Amino acid sequence: MKPVTTFKWLIALFVILATTQSASAQLTKADVFDESKSITFLGVDYSLTTFIGTPENKSYGFNPFVGVSGKDNGVVTNDQFRDDFTPQWNQLFIDEPKKYDVAKATHRSTVKYAIDVAIKANKALGKKNFFSNSPTDFHTKNEADIANAVKSYDFQNNDGIGLIFFVEGMDKGVTSEGVWVTFVDIKTKTVLLTTYQTGKPGGSGFRNYWAKPLFEIVKDMESNFKKWK
Repeated sequence: MKPVTTFKWLIALFVILATTQSASAQLTKADVFDESKSITFLGVDYSLTTFIGTPENKSYGFNPFVGVSGKDNGVVTNDQFRDDFTPQWNQLFIDEPKKYDVAKATHRSTVKYAIDVAIKANKALGKKNFFSNSPTDFHTKNEADIANAVKSYDFQNNDGIGLIFFVEGMDKGVTSEGVWVTFVDIKTKTVLLTTYQTGKPGGSGFRNYWAKPLFEIVKDMESNFKKWK
């Protein structure tokens, strides 16, 4: 075989091996359910959120605005929703891991946490208006909207399988919160699995009242997880 021909064969072999290696490294939906694959919880994202109704922060027995900036008349402002409450809802997963048990929900012995990913995305929502009075705004997003949101995400050098909760709607009138539970391939910024789930709010104070749906969704995931295959 001539040297030039040999060189061409080596180039072709290198290309084939590189392509095979790349394909084998790409994550699939099946990996979400493979309990040997690690998952990183990236937090609760509110970039797609519409809150329907008046966001009142009522409470009994304690000050509902502890940890909330500024003075107010009992109604949560747009800035307070973004700057105070969205990081508090995310922090619950760190402070109360046994209650908001993502590992158990995804059938893992443990999960990694990188909630700064979602917290940073939420902080960037400087011009977003979260509030609406139209009940038709509750559930308007679909899988394509989630895929587009993921494409533009800053995953901050994390890798592997990521899990994000995209809160779409918080409807005071029907007392429901809708969340897209979304698993992503962080490296390729693609959605591996997304499913729309709802939870019923409850509790004292704005933070706790709208934290309960997140708890319900995490709790229900444990029994429903394998059904999403």
